[in-house]
Amino acid sequence: MLALRLARGSRPMVQLRRLLVAAASAGSGFLLLYVLEGAVARPAGSFPRLLWALVPLAATVHFAVAVARTDPATRPREGLDAAGLGPVRLILVAVISTAVACTLGSALALGAFLHLRGDLAGLPFDGAGARLLHADQPLPVAAALTLLALIPLTASAATALTLRPRPPMAPQTGLPWGIALTACGLAVLAYAGRSGTGMLTGWSLTAIGLALAGPGLAYACGSLVQAARPGALRLLAGRALQEEAPRLGPPLGVLCAVGAGALTALALRDRGGLLVPLGPLTWPAAALVAGCAAATLLTSAVEARQSRAPGREALTDLGAPAKVLRTAAGLRASALVALCVPLCWGVAQLTSLALTR
Repeated sequence: MLALRLARGSRPMVQLRRLLVAAASAGSGFLLLYVLEGAVARPAGSFPRLLWALVPLAATVHFAVAVARTDPATRPREGLDAAGLGPVRLILVAVISTAVACTLGSALALGAFLHLRGDLAGLPFDGAGARLLHADQPLPVAAALTLLALIPLTASAATALTLRPRPPMAPQTGLPWGIALTACGLAVLAYAGRSGTGMLTGWSLTAIGLALAGPGLAYACGSLVQAARPGALRLLAGRALQEEAPRLGPPLGVLCAVGAGALTALALRDRGGLLVPLGPLTWPAAALVAGCAAATLLTSAVEARQSRAPGREALTDLGAPAKVLRTAAGLRASALVALCVPLCWGVAQLTSLALTR
């Protein structure tokens, strides 16, 4: 009940982020139902399609966790311990808020799916997707509810694991592991080619590797910004970027993986194209993954801005001009763009070579 009251009294931007989580959950749930109904109509080869449908689910969970981390209701404040809201209770509030948003999305997905199949009459576009969604086949209710419950359960568990207290790790810790996993992903792509399961495994390893390497790369980028006798501006931007590396690194790596995938698809367009494992919904699923990756990075940037608020206020009290703070923020963004563009291009070139060898 407390989590619902805190959710109802949140600011509009917080509510908007929760609605975006619900929308992403609705898209993932719709894709899962589509794959389930396709498996009922054509059981052969249904398992690889289900595995591909888990990619948007993973992107949705990643986005939901980022939104939970930026929720003001889950940040510790002075005096909340006396009211019984310690770290464990705050994690519980975040878990409940995430579960509510994802459950709302799953309910919307089920309603939209049934409506487009023609099972719910009396609304516009009733039965518009009957052929695509195999309306001639019965929908397994138990299996559908199980798949839809997978979204809020996974997102809630990931939120609890992410928000639990743990000692901080150096950003460079995951860099060698990330590089190794990315190399393994490229090797799998080169070995399996454009086969469904092999391509999925290769891309998953590449994305996980880039996510692990992201904090180390962002930290190195901050070191380069303040290299070679920096002034106050570059020193401020570089140190802030190094401090933000653990937050911005993983979503930055995932977004680089998505960008590399888009560039690879463009490069292979004239060479037979890429696999379309989800049929007509492959490109909407890709758009959902890209949107979740971009929204996760923006949400992590909001979290980093919230964590820098005390330092920003201290600099303002010391007389630092607001223009200097804005210029430092622009320098950090430019440095990250300068890192991501060649990284996306390089990974795309390697994957294109791996898939066309």
